[in-house]
Amino acid sequence: MLKRIVLALTASIFMVSVAFGSPMDEVKKTVDEVVHIVADKELKKNDAKRRQALKKTISTIFDYSEMAKRSLGKYWNVRSDAEKKSFTLLFATLLENSYAGKIESYNNEKIVYIREIPDGDYAEVKSKVVTANRDEFTLDYRLFKHNGKWMVYDVIIEGVSLVSNYRSQFNKIIASNGYDKLVKKLQTKNDELKAP
Repeated sequence: MLKRIVLALTASIFMVSVAFGSPMDEVKKTVDEVVHIVADKELKKNDAKRRQALKKTISTIFDYSEMAKRSLGKYWNVRSDAEKKSFTLLFATLLENSYAGKIESYNNEKIVYIREIPDGDYAEVKSKVVTANRDEFTLDYRLFKHNGKWMVYDVIIEGVSLVSNYRSQFNKIIASNGYDKLVKKLQTKNDELKAP
């Protein structure tokens, strides 16, 4: 009986690890899907459909709520629940549109996965992008385990944290002009980025 329970537990743990994969597996799976969407000849004919497919894929691995919270920093806790929800949606739209906009210019660059650095419920996946001219730049993903799934909470491009960069900009705007001004700026930026 005990042996059967141990076997069942082992099987369920194995199934969970296979279902969710390692942090690197999750990043690779999403990036592969993104590259597939960008290279799809049918989707190239329909910008709106391609952008929608990219947004859907990106949202499976990016934890927008965590990224929004970290980007707002010390100003997050003083926001109401409604403000937090609204800000997260604005921030998600900003990331989706700016990330999708950059990806749409993908031109057969090679993505090399260097290593995965696990640290309990956190991990970092180190990679680099090699262009056709053999130029290279680093692209690292910071993830945490959320409800048993690895989710990205920050992207480090050439050593610069996306979240820290936004936090620095957001803090300056709030300190100078208030939170409402930041919201208006994000809405304007999202309107500019919306069209593919």
